[in-house]
Amino acid sequence: MSAPAGVSRLHEIVDHWAAEKPDASALTFGDFHLTWTDFRRRTRQLAAALADLGAGVGDRIASYDKNHPFCLELTMAGSRIGAVNTVVNFRLAPDEVAYVLNDAEAKVLLIGHEFAGVWKRIADRVPTVQKVIVVGGDGDEYESFLASAPDFAGETDGSAESAALQLYTSGTTGFPKGAVLSHRGLLAHTRAVCEILGVNDDRVNLLAMPLFHVGGSSYALTGFYPGIPTVMVREPHPAYLLPAIMEHGANQTFFVPALIGMLLGAGEAAVRALGKLQRLAYGASPMPLPLLERCLATLPESVNFLQVYGLTEVSGVATYLPDADHRDPAVRHRLLSAGVPLPGVEVRIQDLGTDTPAEAGASGEVWLRTEQVMSEYWHRPEASAETIDADGWLHTGDIGYVDADGYLFIHDRLKDMIISGGENIYSSEVENAVAAHPSVADASVIGVPDEKWGETVRAVVVAVPGQSIDEAEIIAFCRERLAHYKCPRSVVVAEELPRNPSGKVLKTELRKTFGS
Repeated sequence: MSAPAGVSRLHEIVDHWAAEKPDASALTFGDFHLTWTDFRRRTRQLAAALADLGAGVGDRIASYDKNHPFCLELTMAGSRIGAVNTVVNFRLAPDEVAYVLNDAEAKVLLIGHEFAGVWKRIADRVPTVQKVIVVGGDGDEYESFLASAPDFAGETDGSAESAALQLYTSGTTGFPKGAVLSHRGLLAHTRAVCEILGVNDDRVNLLAMPLFHVGGSSYALTGFYPGIPTVMVREPHPAYLLPAIMEHGANQTFFVPALIGMLLGAGEAAVRALGKLQRLAYGASPMPLPLLERCLATLPESVNFLQVYGLTEVSGVATYLPDADHRDPAVRHRLLSAGVPLPGVEVRIQDLGTDTPAEAGASGEVWLRTEQVMSEYWHRPEASAETIDADGWLHTGDIGYVDADGYLFIHDRLKDMIISGGENIYSSEVENAVAAHPSVADASVIGVPDEKWGETVRAVVVAVPGQSIDEAEIIAFCRERLAHYKCPRSVVVAEELPRNPSGKVLKTELRKTFGS
């Protein structure tokens, strides 16, 4: 089969495979199955139904649910008529959902039946939504909405530069921003990721991460583009993941580290299922070194690991650490790196104190330049200009350096760097040291005010079940591994660390609770 190399918009992937292998499996979701012919027909019907509602070029159509095929169908249907799937984070509070829908100026809302109650609470505050379609449950309206529509007569003329997806950033420091991702950017990302994944005909893609996350919607394209079957689960939970692997044969996936840790601790059946994977990509938040080493020791060498670093604003992945660098003891230090640039991605380290690039090996802000970069933050020209400069460099807000071999190491978020006595302290280095203690299940560090030093390091830790935390012991443990000025001066215990949906610790919440 020939890859759809010439496509310029997302729906053309579906059309390509519907022509090449019409009866082959495209998507499985529980007992629901779509061939490529089915996928094409349903997305054309959805396009026609939306067009009948007046949706067209540039309109935002919102999808709000846990993982469900309608969200992927909407992305492809939107591509046909020039509309943009705006995927709403189902974990947001009602006020935040109202904010996103209003910010996007969503014209139509497709909503999972589980969340219909949320819509009732906010409907009078979201004037732009003209039509709501409930998906699933006893009151399902989606299937009849599709069935009532004719086959779409023809695609709207559109550019590869036009918007295809609008995904809202995590919002760790306030309301989220809508990152507008173009067809060109998403396809450039998809081709590059397929290249590093080494996708072949025996792969079955497991789509587990939420579709409101770039590791869900963007990752889905890496299964669709090479025409391999995709198995999607409602939620990233062992009850869904184990059947997807053991019964449906899924063998390639992307997980966040917290999910991998959960599966390793979920019993023998879960570990056995993980061992069936051919390719396990992980990212979106740092993988603690002890957890990574446990993975390498527990799972068979037939499981190929791929660490990825990226962000919504570059459509997903920017750098990657291949499996070979996970296995070679001579380069063990690379396990702490974010790897090398994805094909088509340039990495630049910008000096924090000047307008010039940092010297080789020196730390600075990580800048990225690639065709994958978002078009803009929706309706935020100032934020867009601050993030993407005139030369096309995306300013990530991450601090890191590139070593002599071209590997990127991420220290910290710029806003999370701790300055104590004039010394820069990168929290990731301290967190790795704290997390290595056998009594610590999870850890994060923050800066707390100090009269003498300006700030000192405080570790917030979660204990391994059945074990207790000794503050002096943790501090002494770190002092054996780090310069003293980097070590925690205090340690507090929490039941759990607050995290956003992609697994990143919400340090703003930690500071509110433990920062004084």
